[in-house]
Amino acid sequence: MSLDPSFVGRTYPPTAPYQVGREKIREFATAIGATDPAHHDPEAARSLGHPDVVAPPTFPVVLTMAATQQIVDDPALGVDYSRVVHGDQRFAYTRPVVAGDELVCVNTIEEITNRGGHGFLTTRTDVTDVAGEPVVAVWSKIVVRGEA
Repeated sequence: MSLDPSFVGRTYPPTAPYQVGREKIREFATAIGATDPAHHDPEAARSLGHPDVVAPPTFPVVLTMAATQQIVDDPALGVDYSRVVHGDQRFAYTRPVVAGDELVCVNTIEEITNRGGHGFLTTRTDVTDVAGEPVVAVWSKIVVRGEA
């Protein structure tokens, strides 16, 4: 089943706020091998001008993957998640994510193409704080493999 290009431009409702915890940042940093003290030690982060530990650059995938479930679960779009492979990921930061942030995600479908029996879906997730101030934009491309 091919993806419907008429979904391009569709924006989904904001997610509930995600409370970024110090321990979650430390766990994520440890899991990916990020050893910079600013990811683990509040004093090291403060010495760099941050209010608390700083998340590694790929940390927003924790909340954006969950937020993108809105798109994957949209029955009208028809994504068969059992056929999905990850194609690409990129981040454009306004400011770093730090412990104590409360972040909200808004998903938009930016591009849908169908080639060679496969669907290509590009989403943008705008991550803001609860006051609506931008933090990071995250683009993700998934490929929905065809059945043939």
